[in-house]
Amino acid sequence: MDTSGIPIWITSSMPIIRIVLFAIIAICAIIMIICILFQAEDAGSTEAITGVRDSYYSQNKGSSRDGKLKLITIITGIIIFVCAVLYLVTILLYSGS
Repeated sequence: MDTSGIPIWITSSMPIIRIVLFAIIAICAIIMIICILFQAEDAGSTEAITGVRDSYYSQNKGSSRDGKLKLITIITGIIIFVCAVLYLVTILLYSGS
C-alpha cells in the first residue's frame, strides 16, 4: 500500500495505538472473567420447561447484583469486539510494508 499520502505522525503512532488497544482488550477480558465468575447460575431455562411462574425477584433481576454483573459483562464484550476490530484494521492498513 502506498503510504505517501498519509502523514508521518499517523504511521509513526500506530505501534503506540496498537499497544493501547491491546492493553484495553486485556483489561476488559480480565474484568469480563471476574464478572462471569461472580454471577450466580441462571435457573431461568428450567422454568420454561416446568411452567413455574416467575417470582418478583426474577422479574426485577436487572436492578440486582446479578443484573449489574450481566450488564458489565455485555459492555466489556462490546468493548473487546470494537477494540479487536480496530486492532485488526491498524494491522492491515499500517503494517509497515
